[in-house]
Amino acid sequence: MTPSHAHHAHHTAHVHRAVDPGAATVDLASLYAMQSGPTPPRLIRAPREVHVELDARITTWSYAPGRTTTAWGFQGAVPGPAIIAHVGDTLVAHLVNHLPEPTTIHWHGLRVPAVMDGTDAVQPLVPPGGRFEYRFALPDAGTFWYHAHANETVQIERGLYGALVVLGPDEPVFDADRVLVLDDLKVDRRGEIARTALFDRHSGREGDVLLINGQATPELTIAAGQVERWRLVNACNARYARLSLGGRPFRVIGADGGLRDAAITVTETLLPPGARVELAVGPFDDVGAAIAIESLPYKRSGMKRARRATWGALRVGPRQPSRALLPEVLATITPLITDGDLTPTRTIELGARMTLHGHDWLVNGELHHQDEPVKVGELEVWDVINDTGLDHPFHLHGFFFQVVAIDDVPTVPRAWHDTVNVVARGRVTIAFRADDRPGEWMYHCHILEHHAAGMMGHFSVVR
Repeated sequence: MTPSHAHHAHHTAHVHRAVDPGAATVDLASLYAMQSGPTPPRLIRAPREVHVELDARITTWSYAPGRTTTAWGFQGAVPGPAIIAHVGDTLVAHLVNHLPEPTTIHWHGLRVPAVMDGTDAVQPLVPPGGRFEYRFALPDAGTFWYHAHANETVQIERGLYGALVVLGPDEPVFDADRVLVLDDLKVDRRGEIARTALFDRHSGREGDVLLINGQATPELTIAAGQVERWRLVNACNARYARLSLGGRPFRVIGADGGLRDAAITVTETLLPPGARVELAVGPFDDVGAAIAIESLPYKRSGMKRARRATWGALRVGPRQPSRALLPEVLATITPLITDGDLTPTRTIELGARMTLHGHDWLVNGELHHQDEPVKVGELEVWDVINDTGLDHPFHLHGFFFQVVAIDDVPTVPRAWHDTVNVVARGRVTIAFRADDRPGEWMYHCHILEHHAAGMMGHFSVVR
């Protein structure tokens, strides 16, 4: 089923303000108790306005014991406040810019009106001292995130990002619900966030400090016998997370656009920059065990040696009773292509060229390619071809798509995506229909340095 459109109720919306706007981590259980969690069955819930203040300002970020750096954060925190709302709610985000340069906010994965997408193609940059109000309905349940979309290689690296969870009316039941935002930090000898290096333009910036919710190598605790829902966001500039929990099995239950059709049990999953994944973690029986939350080696280019890296640890605590209930069918994903015809309606070639200032990253041979319009309601089948020696995470603004083929081999869509990895010299075919939200949109590589160096396309959605 295509992610549902917002229900436009005509009765008065209640105003609900985000809880603890400075919090970098979210305990969804406490939010549930404040009527911000899954709606109990048969309870009629009126849509609300969820207001959140997002003051972008310089702050001191303490990311490890005895280690601080100067950062840019929303509400002075990295990540910024986690926003929790329900399908049908209206989010009202008040951006205040106290930075020394202009900024905007992109709502990554959300099907917003074009004028709310937060790019310089649809709104003037918010100058220092300026304000902007983002206001839009939330039509889809899932795990999303928001981040700066101006001078991204600097602003996101310095901390301008946060998580956004939209809850549906019939969520599966877990013993706990965690939001884990992954990032990495590159600091110089003075302990400050390092300047962008020339080599970063080629491979993208990878830091040497791995972070979960703004903290280096934290230890989480899960009660033995319990099953938790983990919502992971990869907010790194360029680092891929080939996620493993010490080799133990876990279940993948969701992707960018919400729940999958059914859970799949794996021992690892690849999370490229910009993407999200939802997991069912546990139950574990060995009380006291420490499980590594780690990235296995992943070679995304021929230039850098792939290494194992540790994000944190998961400690198995004393046994607790479980109420978790994961249904066999999580969502209905109706294929957009049913006749097997994968003839592309457009081809997008991701390329590169050497210049005096390093690599330019290209779409169809151009920097910041202007692509053809997309018509509302028509089936789009895009062949995304990677002609380079590096992987590229391809992100489409504003719309979910299905992956319908990889290297010309048809696939059965099991989830909705807005970000997909296209391996070096590989090809991914995606399908989507633009719903009725005309305006200017874009797609780009979500390695931020590649995006900044030209690997972006613009297109209009027209009626």
